[in-house]
Amino acid sequence: MDKTYSPQAIEQALYQRWEAQGCFKPSGHGVPYSIMIPPPNVTGSLHMGHAFQHTIMDTLVRYKRMDGFNSLWQVGTDHAGIATQMVVERQLAAQGVTRHELGRDAFIDKIWQWKAQSGGTITQQMRRLGDSVDWQRERFTMDDGLSNAVKEVFVRLYQDNLIYRGKRLVNWDPKLQTAISDLEVENKEQQGHIWHLRYPLADGAKTADGLDYLVVATTRPETMLGDVAVAVHPDDERYQNLIGQFIDLPIVNRRIAIIADSYVDQEFGTGCVKITPAHDFNDYDIGKRHQLPMIALFDDTAHVRAQAGLFTATGEALTDINGFDGTLPTQYHGAERFAARKLVVAEFDAAGLLDKVDAHTNKVPYGDRGGVPIEPHLTDQWYVRVAPMAATATKAVEDGQIQFVPKQYENMYFSWMRDIQDWCISRQLWWGHRIPAWYDDSGNVYVGRDEAEVRATYQLAANVSLRQDDDVLDTWFSSALWTFSTLGWPEQTDDLKTFHPTDVLVTGFDIIFFWVARMIMMTMHFLKNPDGTPQVPFKTVYVTGLIRDEEGQKMSKSKGNVLDPLDMIDGISLDELVGKRTANMMQPQLEAKIAARTEKQFPEGISAHGTDALRFTLAALASTGRDINWDMKRLEGYRNFCNKLWNASRYVLMNTEDHDCGQQGGELELSLADQWIIARLNDTVAQFRNALDTYRFDQAANIAYEFTWNQFCDWYLELTKPILFHGTEAQLRGTRHTLVTVLEQLLRLLHPLLPFITEEIWQRVAPLAGVSGETIMLQPYPQAQAERFAAARDDMEWLQQVIVAIRNIRGEMNLSPSKPLPILVKQADTTAQQRLTANQAFFNALAKLESVTFLAADQEAPASATALVGRMEIHIPMAGLIDTAAELARLDKAIEKAQKEVDLFSRKLSNDNFVSKAPADVIEKERAKQADAQETLQQLQLQRAKIAAL
Repeated sequence: MDKTYSPQAIEQALYQRWEAQGCFKPSGHGVPYSIMIPPPNVTGSLHMGHAFQHTIMDTLVRYKRMDGFNSLWQVGTDHAGIATQMVVERQLAAQGVTRHELGRDAFIDKIWQWKAQSGGTITQQMRRLGDSVDWQRERFTMDDGLSNAVKEVFVRLYQDNLIYRGKRLVNWDPKLQTAISDLEVENKEQQGHIWHLRYPLADGAKTADGLDYLVVATTRPETMLGDVAVAVHPDDERYQNLIGQFIDLPIVNRRIAIIADSYVDQEFGTGCVKITPAHDFNDYDIGKRHQLPMIALFDDTAHVRAQAGLFTATGEALTDINGFDGTLPTQYHGAERFAARKLVVAEFDAAGLLDKVDAHTNKVPYGDRGGVPIEPHLTDQWYVRVAPMAATATKAVEDGQIQFVPKQYENMYFSWMRDIQDWCISRQLWWGHRIPAWYDDSGNVYVGRDEAEVRATYQLAANVSLRQDDDVLDTWFSSALWTFSTLGWPEQTDDLKTFHPTDVLVTGFDIIFFWVARMIMMTMHFLKNPDGTPQVPFKTVYVTGLIRDEEGQKMSKSKGNVLDPLDMIDGISLDELVGKRTANMMQPQLEAKIAARTEKQFPEGISAHGTDALRFTLAALASTGRDINWDMKRLEGYRNFCNKLWNASRYVLMNTEDHDCGQQGGELELSLADQWIIARLNDTVAQFRNALDTYRFDQAANIAYEFTWNQFCDWYLELTKPILFHGTEAQLRGTRHTLVTVLEQLLRLLHPLLPFITEEIWQRVAPLAGVSGETIMLQPYPQAQAERFAAARDDMEWLQQVIVAIRNIRGEMNLSPSKPLPILVKQADTTAQQRLTANQAFFNALAKLESVTFLAADQEAPASATALVGRMEIHIPMAGLIDTAAELARLDKAIEKAQKEVDLFSRKLSNDNFVSKAPADVIEKERAKQADAQETLQQLQLQRAKIAAL
């Protein structure tokens, strides 16, 4: 082995070998175990959230694969409708071409070309993370098999009366001119206004205060052109006499009713709310309850129409509403929505109807792709009637067929599922699964898997002209079929029978509704168990938190705090990191701020840490379901952990290669240390397995770290030296045998978390341990054995306490670690005496003892430094060991320095000017420093008292 551990020298070569040898394929025997990867967008690149989830999935799959399960980690990518279409449209725009100029078919060809050239970026990055997915089964949500599954599901749902087409209110992106999902809406806080408008009462009606108008408050005055009512709370005494009366709506001169609805907050503003069902989701619900008509003001680009669309509460077209034919005032024709706002406010002001304007901070919904405010828009869309499927899917979690980890996320799932709304599945895009519906010239709709099937099913004559629906399906529609469509459904394939239902889904809490719930609904509707009951898509949902930056902020490009996992692996210079964070920023004015922050955080860039260190860090931070604040120091610490394992393995190899390790027979004499490390390894295997089985990856990492660093490296390897230097042939053989067998099992134990370094070391250690095989990843996973060497474990742990006590005295008394010490032992029972006597070689090597003398109970020890192990007293006589005067002088200087630090912090924290102006976190840090300094001073003073008493 090389003297220095270099992950760059081993990782990629090892992965290529694994992939070439087909190590990631299911074995074909054993109990099936399967995980479906949440398909990353083909446009994307890995971020820290991917690295986190992929580490968890790969750890589980490698563990189960080694444990004899027929394991499949299904890989694939999502076509990412809007995101992908935007990427290619931007490329065309740079060439001065639009998709409309190209035409639909040519544009789709361009996307496929782009996907072939650039779509593999994320899959290459997954290889860098060590993901042991079965690449031979890689799927794409737009490949032929999945497209057939999508059409099959759509047609069957339509036949089951669970898919329909209707005119309803949707999130509309006026820039992209498509409906978008709630997940694609980003609420941004911004400064705005509330306009208080006077609406004149009709027919001479007056309020209880004698006013001939009502005041409504709105953040969107432009939508008043489409008002159809004013609502008050039914219990609001101020307006009881007005319920059922009318308003003369200004500008458009329409008469609208005053209605009562409990949605209205009578404590907010005047308690009067304008109702515009075609342009507000809450108003839309009120409109349905009261059967109010709808007036659609804006076109698809959010400009005012000349002729508004008129509809019933259920979406049927109207020719007029009480004589209003939809014609809007001429001055608004073609006005962009925010320009229309200014016009409306100006007209109200000119008419004396603008009561007041208040500054107001509110959250405005933006499309996360288009970057403009979304518009609630009344359009014809396709919907899934999900309530019947939701009932079955809810029961599956209630009955425990599907379990959430952590369990509290079940409540989030239930809250969504028990108040579920129909799902808008159509998008006004060209890239995606085109809706399998056709229309004739009269607007009749026909649904089928293709046009030929439509003509045959509906017995349409050859001369009937048909055109396919231009819309495509929401990306989540095809993703909802992921667990079974990737396995060949609707064909009843062997893979489907073997690997479905899957075992674990690893995902984020933010898509429990958008993806997890829809997968459960779709799967249970279409797949059945052998007994005919609905089949679930997975048995466990492991929900991860977010990876945040070191200050707890959400990572985002706009904040310039994104970390690329490959930069953690390979390293990156400061200039390159700043360049990545400031490239293509939406707000160029923030570049300098982000550059300064990056330079402060990473003054020398980021050094290379390797994949294993990154994976171990992510696992160690994975407290169940909680968000994680990224910690570079932890990453550096686990890079050191990899170094420690590498160096320990070199020590083992140097002492076992070309030596008799007992694999060919011969007497083996196991020392106390050998027996102890075997017992501790057995304990560790049991604890580590339990942690993985219960999805406590943080505990697994801590268990592995504790055993490897503290017990194996710091204790056991040191304990082998007396044997290796002075042992008999049988003792040498026993210790060498223990070294290679324990290390070989430890490497197998660690492999799911640290795949690369364990493989590299194992290739050299395995032959010495008598283990054969091409790769560690196909070796059996360690099993906890029946209790062995319990007495040795107890003896060794007692010895460790004694050695640590002596080392502590050395530290406290400033004694050289190499100086042999005589110790006096008092109150030692028979067991303690036997342990001390039998293990003199270990004590001499690790505690550097000169001699051990047992004192009778009535003997007085000379002036000594003393420690207790249980009731046993350990005395180290100080006479002749230290220069008392010199040590007291050294301590006096240290005490003086510590006192100055304490005084400095005390003055600072008693300064009212500092305490009143400094941020709370700064003051808290200063107080913590003061406490540390005070504790140091007290320890030094205590030590001086001990020395002075000698």
